[in-house]
Amino acid sequence: MSLRLIAAAAAFAVASITALGSVAAGSEERAPVVLELFTSQGCSSCPSADAYLGELAKRGDVLPLSIHVDYWNYIGWVDPYASEANTARQKAYMHALRTSYVYTPQLVIDGRQHVVGSDRAAVEAAIEAAKAAQGVHLKVEVNEERGGRMRVKVPPARIDGPAAILLVAFDRQHVTQVQAGENSGREITNYRVVRAIKKIGRFDGTETEIAFDEISVLPNLTADGCAVLVQSEKTGAILGAGLAWMNPEGS
Repeated sequence: MSLRLIAAAAAFAVASITALGSVAAGSEERAPVVLELFTSQGCSSCPSADAYLGELAKRGDVLPLSIHVDYWNYIGWVDPYASEANTARQKAYMHALRTSYVYTPQLVIDGRQHVVGSDRAAVEAAIEAAKAAQGVHLKVEVNEERGGRMRVKVPPARIDGPAAILLVAFDRQHVTQVQAGENSGREITNYRVVRAIKKIGRFDGTETEIAFDEISVLPNLTADGCAVLVQSEKTGAILGAGLAWMNPEGS
C-alpha cells in the first residue's frame, strides 16, 4: 500500500511542544541526534522503516526511538505498544512543524524537521543537517545508581525560554506475530520501543541535576533503557539528550 496520509484532527492542545524558535549556540559537547519514528504495526508501509530504525540503533551518533500511534488500530489489529499519548505527541509535532497532517512512518529529527522514515537518503541527509545545525545540543548525563535510583545532569546553556526534561522509557526490541489488519501474517520486529514518556523536571539554562527513584516515576514498568530529552517548551526543538541502559547486555 502506498503511504497513507491521515487527516489532522481539529484544534489540539500542544502538550509539551509548540512552534520552533531560536536558541543561542553554546560550547557544549554534542548530544546524539534524536530520531522519533512514529509507526504502527497496523500500517503496511511501516515495517521497512521499523527495520531501518533497528540499523540506526547500532550507531552511536543517533538516539532512535520507536513511538507507536493508535489511529491504525481501527482496521483490525491493535498495536500492543500504541497509545493515545504517543498520538498526541505526534499531533503536537504537526503543529510545531506546521504540517497539515500526521502519517506513518514519520521520522522527526531533533524535534526540528521530519521525513518519511523509510526514505534512507532523506533520513541520512536529515541526520547530517541536524549535526551541522547551529544551536544548543546538550549532552545529558543519565546514570543508574544503587537501589533503583536515577540521576540526571543537564549542563548549563543559553536558551530562549524554559525546556521540559522528559524521561523516555523504552524496550530494546519486540518481535510480534501480527494476526490481523494490513500486516496480517507478518512477523514484525520493533526496536527501541517507547513504553512511557514522563516529564521529570524543567530546565531554565542553569546547570540542573535531578535524582529520583525509578519505581516512583515509572510504576509497574520494567524497561531496558531510559532516554532523557531536554525539549524546548516554546519551540519543540530537542536541546539535549542522554541515555542509560538498565539492562545493558547487547545494548
